Amino acid sequence: MKKLTALLMSLILAAGLLAGCGSKGASEDGAGLSGELNLYTWDGMFPQEVLRGFEDEIGVRINYSNFDYNEDMLAKLGETKGGDYDLVIGDDYILEMVISEGLARKLDTAKLENYDNLNPVFMSQFYDPENEYTVPYGAGIPLILYDPALTDVEIKGYADLWDPSLEDNVAITANYRVINGITLKTMGESMNTEDTDAIEKAGEKLLELAPNIRVINDNNTQDYLISGEVAAAFLYTSQVYNALNAREDLEVVYPEEGLGFGIMGAFIPSQAPNPDAAYAFIDYINRPENAAKCFEYIGYYCTNKAAEELISEEMQKLIVLPADAAEGEIIQNISLEAEDLHAEIWNNFKAACD
Repeated sequence: MKKLTALLMSLILAAGLLAGCGSKGASEDGAGLSGELNLYTWDGMFPQEVLRGFEDEIGVRINYSNFDYNEDMLAKLGETKGGDYDLVIGDDYILEMVISEGLARKLDTAKLENYDNLNPVFMSQFYDPENEYTVPYGAGIPLILYDPALTDVEIKGYADLWDPSLEDNVAITANYRVINGITLKTMGESMNTEDTDAIEKAGEKLLELAPNIRVINDNNTQDYLISGEVAAAFLYTSQVYNALNAREDLEVVYPEEGLGFGIMGAFIPSQAPNPDAAYAFIDYINRPENAAKCFEYIGYYCTNKAAEELISEEMQKLIVLPADAAEGEIIQNISLEAEDLHAEIWNNFKAACD
């Protein structure tokens, strides 16, 4: 996933939770820590207010380095054998590779006073099932938005996008695994199923959606909904954010079939020069007040339960997951056979939409 400002997806997923005044390895006000924190992530992931606050209170200077792609981060980390950086934030799928290559160290959660404030919905994922190496820092959740004034149906889930009343009136993003995935969800299947028969049946159902599709586009897809050119749209998180900021009358749908999401996670490299500073930073940004500032700034879904009540009212429906939202899953790597079938289905679907 990428930062919300370019996505959510320019997507779609992190280190941020609450903190005490430093890790338990240091004194309560951060005394005992010194030197520098080498932070490596995308540009613009933290408000300057939070970065300055950490430096002033904890006494550790932050060296903020950024990358454009997860793969660049993995290559750089591999070159240094897990050294050079103290804390890294990347997307879910790349975290699995980082861990499997031995480039992340196991966390000592006793050093994280605010660890229990993390939202378990965004933990125990495929890349770190026992939560041994990572802490979540923001999630991207593609959702449906629609204009009630332009629709004759109350949209509650993905299946409603197939309603005949929405003919030539729906915009969707262009991520084929995600679109194929939500079709599988309408059939009670996992987005990551390896069952080629199920995938083929989903492909047949997806073709039935073609008459309703007016736009397939990854960039600024929300503009078609904002302008009234379409009545409903399936959008990345950043696009949902932009659309709701432009039009408060639009309805947000957390699909009843289940969510698809991407998660960003923070980890300490295996040979980090200053791991104590990394623990202190994770804890600092996970104090409720600091976490709220971070998530309002980046626009991702808040992965810190204790911070949710501090999110401003206008941002609540943009970045706080409703308590009654259905569970979600992350798109994962699947077999080459299944992947090729998804690609074939997508090409057939796009041709049917032309």
